[in-house]
Amino acid sequence: MDVRTEAAWTGHAPGRHRTGRRSDPAPAVTVAFQTLIWAGVAAVLALWWADTPSVVGPVGWFTGAGRITGLLAGYACAVLVILMARVPLLDRTVGSDRLARWHAAAGRTTIVLTLAHVVLIIEGYALTVRTDPFTETTRVVLHYPDMLAATAGLLLLLLTAVVSARAARRRLSHETWYHLHLLTYAAVFLAFLHQIANGADLDRPGVQAAWYALYLGAAALIVWFRLLAPLRLYRRHRLRVAEVRTEAPGVVSVLVTGERLAELAVRPGQFLRWRFLAPGLWWTASPYSVSAVPDGRSLRITVKAVGGHSAAVAALRLGTRVWAEGPYGALTADRAAGRPALLLAAGVGITPLRVLFETLPGDPVLIHWARRPEELVLRYEIDAVAARRGARAYYSVSRPDGYRLPLDARTLHDLVPDLARRACYLCGPPGWTAAAEAALRAAGVPARRIHHESFAF
Repeated sequence: MDVRTEAAWTGHAPGRHRTGRRSDPAPAVTVAFQTLIWAGVAAVLALWWADTPSVVGPVGWFTGAGRITGLLAGYACAVLVILMARVPLLDRTVGSDRLARWHAAAGRTTIVLTLAHVVLIIEGYALTVRTDPFTETTRVVLHYPDMLAATAGLLLLLLTAVVSARAARRRLSHETWYHLHLLTYAAVFLAFLHQIANGADLDRPGVQAAWYALYLGAAALIVWFRLLAPLRLYRRHRLRVAEVRTEAPGVVSVLVTGERLAELAVRPGQFLRWRFLAPGLWWTASPYSVSAVPDGRSLRITVKAVGGHSAAVAALRLGTRVWAEGPYGALTADRAAGRPALLLAAGVGITPLRVLFETLPGDPVLIHWARRPEELVLRYEIDAVAARRGARAYYSVSRPDGYRLPLDARTLHDLVPDLARRACYLCGPPGWTAAAEAALRAAGVPARRIHHESFAF
């Protein structure tokens, strides 16, 4: 068999027992949240319908379509902010990966609706006063209330869309992209002023109050979960760097200690967003998974230098204060729902799966891909867990003089004959994750049993 190492497989080792199936709350929460969003869409369309007794001629069609797209764009802006709020209930049930996809879809939808609103409403107004669209645009921007602010908001929204495009993100550091992405808040605020000042459909006390409630509710979620909750965590737990240890070339583990850490209730497989209060690091928070089983006294993360910020983590001084947000993530034992697990990792993506390998019940199997043997991070710990539990751990490196394990359905079936009944956890770079998911699907694993997570926003 073309594998690097296989740990001993024993008969009745700890952890080999089977457990009953656990109920996964994710589907119910996901359906409820989606239903709530679509109910809001229906309410917005009903509002337009109630305010539109008839649509007559080109003016009516253009203006009516402009009003519809404007209302939907305004609603989409609020949804976009809610998806950025990192609400723990959604993060731990729906999952960061799905929320990231929804956020990206909501962003694209907001851009399309906003641009359609601008084009349609300007054309409708131009037909009404019998002028050209350019002249009408100038008149609307310069003379309508809060239209200069709305124009600035549109430009910020377009800038955010540009930097969020895949080609642009590959050329930007995570820190630069993250801070430019925060311009979305300013864009939504500027657009809101225009909606209240010029939105004829919102010019009713009950409707306007509901619109205020929607936006103020979204703002409250942002303030609470992205500012006040982390501030409370910082003051209550007083996190500090206790140790920095080199694991491999360019990879370090950071041990963080604090007070009453058991109250954080960090679960294996979860991550936090870490902000180290040191020169060059304090201005951004980066997501890193916990790489050791939380013991109530300390938390450990393992970081690979892939940019300026992550490279600077290796130089952290002991005693550095830490601001953390979380815990986040649904890549936990709940996703297995009592099934045995297959854990597939690439590179430093081993960090959350190393903890799950130690804590998941049953007979988990782990496969770790890396480019070079020295990049098989935390292998000594994994081997120790495998020997203790009687579990299986496979390793593969892609260097010509190493052992390569193909990422395809046949190889996975050879290693794990009962693959189709397992819950599969993935963690690694996006391209590798897509290839691993495709291999699992080709091997007959249903999509609902394939779990991975994105730290994209």
